[in-house]
Amino acid sequence: MGEPIEGEEVKDVKALEGETDSNNERKGSEPSDEGADVVPEVPKFLQRQRTRTRTISRSVYHDSEGNPVSKDIISDMNQFQSTKRSGNIDVWWLYDDGGLTLLLPYILTTRQQFSDCKLRVFTLANRKDELDRETRNMAALLAKFRIEFSSVVVIPDVTKRASDASRARLDILMAKLPEGSITEEELLANKEKTNRHLRLSELLQGHSKDSEIIFMTLPMPRKGHVSAPLYLAWLDVMTENLPPTLLIRGNQTSVLTFYS
Repeated sequence: MGEPIEGEEVKDVKALEGETDSNNERKGSEPSDEGADVVPEVPKFLQRQRTRTRTISRSVYHDSEGNPVSKDIISDMNQFQSTKRSGNIDVWWLYDDGGLTLLLPYILTTRQQFSDCKLRVFTLANRKDELDRETRNMAALLAKFRIEFSSVVVIPDVTKRASDASRARLDILMAKLPEGSITEEELLANKEKTNRHLRLSELLQGHSKDSEIIFMTLPMPRKGHVSAPLYLAWLDVMTENLPPTLLIRGNQTSVLTFYS
């Protein structure tokens, strides 16, 4: 046989290439070995859509109308998830309820988040000439209970007449209640107690407005003497514009032990 002509060899090679391309088209869109590691480029309009989706998903909380909750409300909700605190924890021990009002804030100071906070104890005195004695008695009692505190403050003038501004705040609050919820007879019968709660509100604003958290003995009303609207109005006006406030009422059973 003679040697193949150069032109014929070139023709056969092109024919083989054409057959290979047609076979790949019949097999479908199977990736070749050479292009297996190549990642297709994402279109730009899809990238913009992904970024917009991440921005919308930041809003998790919504109100009853479906609107996103403001950042201030979310900050208040997550305030105890923040970093370590270093302010004051104030205890307003108004009545002896067995020591629960003292025990809970002390337990809180043993947690890492509040370990640097200072514990301040506020209590009431009937007369000004009993301030020194009441202060020493309270400090000795806390020492027996092995509760570390930074200061003890005895307040004598809780029975002083409340300011007109405090009375105006209570009037505005009661005006929002349904008509007839609190009668004039009830207000007159509880005039002194109303003044006492207004004075407590003023003292809380003056001493504990910038504290980290407040623990206070829950005032208990006498059954049949105070209606629910008036009692809740007292509590509302006392805790208005304050840091997180925990109202506690023990059952008179002692929860603290001390070395005699």
